[in-house]
Amino acid sequence: MYGEPALPANFSALPYANPDAPKGGAMVVGNTGGFDSLNPFILKGTSPWQLRFLGYESLMARNWDEPFTLYGLLAETVEVPDDRSWVEFTLREEAAFSDGSPVTVEDVIWSYETLGTAGHPRYRGFWDKVERIEQTGPRTLRISFNIEDRELALIAGMRPILKKAQWQGKDFTESSLHDIPLGTGPYVVGDYEQGRYVTLSRNPDYWGKDLPFRRGTNNLDEIRLEFFGDQSVLFEAFKAGAVTFYRETNAEKWAAQYDFPAVRSGDIVKSEIPHQRPTGMVGYVMNARSPVFADWRVREAMILAFNFPYINGTVTGGRQPRISSYFSNSALGLRPGPAEGRTRELLQPFAADLLPGTLEGITLPEGDAKARNRRDLVRAQKLLRQAGWTVTEGKLAKDGQPFAFTMLMRQGDKQTRTVMEIYRAALQRLGIEMRIDEVDNAQYAEREARQDFDMMPFIRYLSLSPGNEQALYWGSDRADIEGSRNLMGVKNPAIDAMIDTMLTARSSEDFTAAARALDRLLMAGRYVIPIWGGGPSRIAHSRALHFPSNTPIYGDRIGWAPDVWWYQE
Repeated sequence: MYGEPALPANFSALPYANPDAPKGGAMVVGNTGGFDSLNPFILKGTSPWQLRFLGYESLMARNWDEPFTLYGLLAETVEVPDDRSWVEFTLREEAAFSDGSPVTVEDVIWSYETLGTAGHPRYRGFWDKVERIEQTGPRTLRISFNIEDRELALIAGMRPILKKAQWQGKDFTESSLHDIPLGTGPYVVGDYEQGRYVTLSRNPDYWGKDLPFRRGTNNLDEIRLEFFGDQSVLFEAFKAGAVTFYRETNAEKWAAQYDFPAVRSGDIVKSEIPHQRPTGMVGYVMNARSPVFADWRVREAMILAFNFPYINGTVTGGRQPRISSYFSNSALGLRPGPAEGRTRELLQPFAADLLPGTLEGITLPEGDAKARNRRDLVRAQKLLRQAGWTVTEGKLAKDGQPFAFTMLMRQGDKQTRTVMEIYRAALQRLGIEMRIDEVDNAQYAEREARQDFDMMPFIRYLSLSPGNEQALYWGSDRADIEGSRNLMGVKNPAIDAMIDTMLTARSSEDFTAAARALDRLLMAGRYVIPIWGGGPSRIAHSRALHFPSNTPIYGDRIGWAPDVWWYQE
């Protein structure tokens, strides 16, 4: 996107892979909930999230040690003009699906058209920006764009490629559990039982095993996904040895609950993985489509009522600091205090409609180490009165309607339950009724897709190369689409403009200024109650599982684990 790729044309392996890693062995990973589909590319059903990344490939792929750069995978070469109005790919002659059949230009064009028109909504935003896609040679195709968007040439290389012939006479959107899309990736689905487990087996005939990009990766013969009812059951299974790889997100639990026999004996190793990526946003999202949360003052009051120091001390022992913005921990995050320089220039045309704090600077409430948090609750009461809510007989109401909302959560999510019980007590002091609705995994996914919630847990990981996906997360035109990732329902022309600026920026300076402006707009919108960031990734694993010491700047993310891990007794 900017400058030159970090790796030379003749690179021998990715910088964070061990090219001499042995092949063999297995990793057992635990998921919560269940699955009723093995097609990760459609809206219908719930599929294991790992399938998309281990079984399927794109024309190009990421080096997780640098942002905004892609390298050829299924594509041997890529060509773009200076204005990036089109991109042309040449397929590798040896590229093949797991059944041994070659990947053709026809497969690529069908995949783009099918995913763009009938696939999961996350694929449709790109397709709307394609003017045409056409074959230009025996192994070449060109994609032309209908808008100025300099990132589209990169995104074009990241669509999964499926086999057209497999779906002749079938409805791709209505595939059953047993209709598993053929891919080109290093792993294929082996044995499985609905809702219980899926085994992914390394394909010994994988077409790309000798590529420099793949040296030292996909070393495990088997990756088994086991499914458990909730996180507590999963953790007990890990302690008992039924799972061999476990990510821990709670620093207090990491410090206090990992003294079980397998850790003391050395059979389980605790590893902390550093990274340089943005924190993203973790917390509880308020649905601005809901009448109770449509007013920013109400959302600010909800943030004030959430006594972070007390809750953090109770749940994590105060070990994990609060996320301060969507892109914090990176150069893309908002700077403290008033907006300055290019960031202010970008926001200024929208000044009349900006919410308080956007230009002036916004900070999260300090809270109180004691449970009552009286100071912030008084501020919350004032904001609620300004928004038209008044207390009558101990209940907050507006136009005769009580302030009541539903918190949606998964069954077995004990951490969220603990947090919400503390939070509910504070809301009751304001006269607000919070109902907690615990549902199974399938219902949770369905209600999330239908935007059928008032508040729910929220995790949105962000990268060092944000781009078109930002429109999926916060774009106005995605707010009311079923399955949209714009969970808060934000519709803000200024946010749309900052995303457009990020996509058309020709310098890293303009791009960074637009990202910081976007960060300010999201924080000033008060859509999410932020909680603690993850810090370094914490992974407990079998001592037979190993990873290289030179971890990438993105740390433990998709593309690193299990990709560059290996098994060795």
